[in-house]
Amino acid sequence: MTEYHFYEPADGHRLPHDPLNAIIAPRPIGWISTVAPNGARNLAPYSFFNLINYRPPLIAFSSSGWKDSVANVKATGEFVWNLATMAQADQMNMSSASVAADIDEFDLAGLDALPSLRVKPDRVAGSPVQFECRLTQLIQLENKEGGELDQWLVIGEAIGIHIDTSMLENGIYMTARPRPVTRGGGPADYFEITQDRLFKMKRPDD
Repeated sequence: MTEYHFYEPADGHRLPHDPLNAIIAPRPIGWISTVAPNGARNLAPYSFFNLINYRPPLIAFSSSGWKDSVANVKATGEFVWNLATMAQADQMNMSSASVAADIDEFDLAGLDALPSLRVKPDRVAGSPVQFECRLTQLIQLENKEGGELDQWLVIGEAIGIHIDTSMLENGIYMTARPRPVTRGGGPADYFEITQDRLFKMKRPDD
């Protein structure tokens, strides 16, 4: 029979490293650009991120702590998601540095910016896809007892989407072509999505 390691998270995992974020992985990266009311730009990656609705398109990222990205979204109601790829993996990682709010992570990471069309935050130049978003909900998460956590869920509606046309083939977006970077577990694990790992399954009712 299969032997399982069982633990109750409240009591600790009893392993060398918390396995949770290695199990729920790989996760797409929320590379979020915002701008403060005073015009200061911010750019940061979030590994708790995903698309959560088709129509309207809603995306969400969760921040551990009230960070600059959350504060800026709260103040302005706007943000941009930028697709992180292998070509900019180092710059994405550099933008995760804990720096003062007046430090521009675009400059810190050596990234060029593109103006957005419907929101104020800039887009990351070189990123093959960007979503311009407006805030729909900002939620402080709670534990099972209803206690408030210092964890903030930001949900935004994509009101404008930019796609590098070289990522399209006969009008179909090719998921692996831009070589997206995803987050694994531990302090340093990442994974790349590649075309050779593609397999297809249709739903039973298709």
